[in-house]
Amino acid sequence: MQVIDLFCGAGGFGLGASRAGFDVSVSVEIDPQTVSVHRKNLPNSTLWEKDINTLSGVELLSNFELQHREVDGVIGGPPCQGFSLIGRRNVCDPRNHLFIRFFDIVSEIVPKFFLAENVLGLLSKKNSHIVREALSRVEGKYEVFSPIRLVASKYGVPTTRERVFFFGYLQDELNRIQPTDFIPENIKTVRVKDALKGLPKTIDPYWIREEDGWRKIKKVITGNFGSKLYSHIPNGVGDGDAIRRFMKHSEVSGCLGTRHTELVLQRYSKIEPGRCDPVSKSYRLDNNGFCPTLRAGTTKEMGSYQAVRPLHPSENRVITPREAARLQGYPDWFQFHPTKWHSFRQIGNSVSPILAEHILRVIRRALD
Repeated sequence: MQVIDLFCGAGGFGLGASRAGFDVSVSVEIDPQTVSVHRKNLPNSTLWEKDINTLSGVELLSNFELQHREVDGVIGGPPCQGFSLIGRRNVCDPRNHLFIRFFDIVSEIVPKFFLAENVLGLLSKKNSHIVREALSRVEGKYEVFSPIRLVASKYGVPTTRERVFFFGYLQDELNRIQPTDFIPENIKTVRVKDALKGLPKTIDPYWIREEDGWRKIKKVITGNFGSKLYSHIPNGVGDGDAIRRFMKHSEVSGCLGTRHTELVLQRYSKIEPGRCDPVSKSYRLDNNGFCPTLRAGTTKEMGSYQAVRPLHPSENRVITPREAARLQGYPDWFQFHPTKWHSFRQIGNSVSPILAEHILRVIRRALD
């Protein structure tokens, strides 16, 4: 069963789909730093480096020799910056229209189902016209659910990240499905202390080159979360060299340091778990709690703002990209950009692969 992944990013949604039993046949992304990373993580997925503003569903089908209804699903997380409650909430942000473009493409491809992810701010009254216009593209064709709000911590991911999903399906193609089917059962709660086990606590601030970030870990996490971190590698997924280093030498990438001034270190030393630094607004993670939603920062075109990063629960430093990846539910062999800036952008903009897999497994069973 094949899906098309629009706005595919580094591959979180795609990894979840692959683990759920789908073949991510085509992915579409425009950001060059993210394109290079996606090609590492999902090398068997044909990646089209294309601006979705200029892309039609008909063109996509033609380019990859696909037919209407041949595609099982279209998934994706259109840009959310204009809707985000912690951003500028700009209703005129040109990226807002990309949510509608997602549904334009769905209406032209006519997949058996669609699944779109976005921030809760999209549900605010001032954005209601965007949601109405987008859903009008599939009205009458699909059984469309009311927006589904899901919190990642309920699915075994150590973050309170909450997102809204838009799901619809062709009634003659899926067995009956309902919103309650997506509610998890018997999922063990994973907290910050559980997620960071085995990673190096002491990070040299001068580990700034890509190779510096490769460090040995201890594979000590058990249960479902541990298996998601260490294994569950679908065929055709993952960078071969990264997987070899992880499996053979227990090495992971992204353990990059950040240089803080002495004054900043003194401030950080006084921040209690669950509290924020008054200057940087960095939140000190609580070992017994969850990570708040990781922020992405911006591209060069939008000012090159780096995301505010949480503080490690016990160390006086911000977290590394690998620690951020753990808190978002990414496996240790998964790769991100070699710089901290782009790594945090890719992680902060992504769908947790554990959450994505859960949702798409429900859909996969309904397709059977």
